[in-house]
Amino acid sequence: MVSFSSPAPLGFSVPYHLRQTPRLHRHCHTSLRPPYQSTPLGLIKFRCFSSQGKPPPKFEESDEEFEFERLFSNLNQATFTREAGSVTSSVLLVAGTTVGAGILAIPAVTQEAGFLAAAVTCILCWIYMVVTGLLIAEVNVKTMCELGSGGVSLVSMATRTLGTIGVQIACWSYIFIHYALLVAYVARSSDILTNILGIPVWECASLFSLLLGSICYFGSQQLIGAVNGVLVLGIIISFAALVAAAGGDLHWDALLKANLQAIPASIPIIALSFVYQNVVPVLCTNLEGDLSKIRNSIILGTAIPLGLFLIWNAVILGTIETAGTDKIADPLQALQASNGVVGPIVGSFSLLAIATSYIGFVLGLSDFLSDLLKLPSDRNRPLPYLLTLFPPLILSLLDPDIFFKALDFAGTYGVLVLFGVLPAAMCWSDRYSGPSLSLKIPELVPGGRFTLSLVIGGAGYVIISELLNSFMHT
Repeated sequence: MVSFSSPAPLGFSVPYHLRQTPRLHRHCHTSLRPPYQSTPLGLIKFRCFSSQGKPPPKFEESDEEFEFERLFSNLNQATFTREAGSVTSSVLLVAGTTVGAGILAIPAVTQEAGFLAAAVTCILCWIYMVVTGLLIAEVNVKTMCELGSGGVSLVSMATRTLGTIGVQIACWSYIFIHYALLVAYVARSSDILTNILGIPVWECASLFSLLLGSICYFGSQQLIGAVNGVLVLGIIISFAALVAAAGGDLHWDALLKANLQAIPASIPIIALSFVYQNVVPVLCTNLEGDLSKIRNSIILGTAIPLGLFLIWNAVILGTIETAGTDKIADPLQALQASNGVVGPIVGSFSLLAIATSYIGFVLGLSDFLSDLLKLPSDRNRPLPYLLTLFPPLILSLLDPDIFFKALDFAGTYGVLVLFGVLPAAMCWSDRYSGPSLSLKIPELVPGGRFTLSLVIGGAGYVIISELLNSFMHT
């Protein structure tokens, strides 16, 4: 998995006439006029003006136009050659980020609803998360143009659009999601390792945390990348083996089950499984602000995990249906216990998926805490890693059955706020509540205020429903 931190600017900033100068205001808007013959690039057209504290002049036909296919160029500082990001690598980045430990909980939370209803819910959640990712991309590109560089973080976007309150919400939601998921990952991995190694839970949890945490702290970028690549390859192999081994036992009639009343309870974890928005700022930088490439990367990159989730859920739910029980606490454990061939494959896939997610979240949270504590970035400091590794380890040992509860809390109160409400709110501020000098670029998500209201309202409805449900059961 990829960490949540954004990289440093990779190359030149926007062209000279768009660079930010002290107290210099810019106003840009799209234009449909034909390009000048002297302009070599052209997909997005901007009219840009600068004035020292003065309102922008009225647009006239004689105003100069500029067209851009990209906002800046990624430059290799050693060779001084442009290194443009490709759509293929960006698609794989999004797909690899999305596929993580959340997939393990999907069968458990959707078995009551049934595969058919769960499939519809997955598709709707996928559409929702694609929309929020595109909203983040739109705000990120605007922020890059205003700041004159790539590598714009979510905090910088919230600062520009929502101010201090937005930054506080983004920071606390970010921390909450990371800690909740790290607790869930340690708890589940220790349970799997206990079954494999036959040693106590606390030893397995400590071994898992210290081993992967040490790789994150002591390892170079090349080592971490190599380890993550091996884990992802293992995920692909084990997934293919699982489908091949369990596919023959599928009961196709079991996949037609649909209980619509059970759908709302599964939404938080399904939404959590589609989290990739953390790498959207990286995408925008790598693809040099090219809106068309960014849009294609997000849509295609999330469509791959959608297919995997549907196949995974069909295999699990279609296989455990033979057990004859109405509801199973954990379908994966039931499948492992009932099938001697599939069991080890499920365990391997689960552990590998957790490991890739754990590495990414450790790197993301430790970088975030380093920045929060204002520690020098010249080398790794132990304090952020200690704060990242040990609280989740302790909490997971206090409640070994915390996996599903932690995922549910993270999905409801973290993901739906940080990657649901916040992107729509930032985009609303950028489009309709910002100053008259706000940069205008083509909207990546159509529908205007109606679409943004649906995004905020959908997340708010799930959050309020979960709060009421928790209150009624206490």
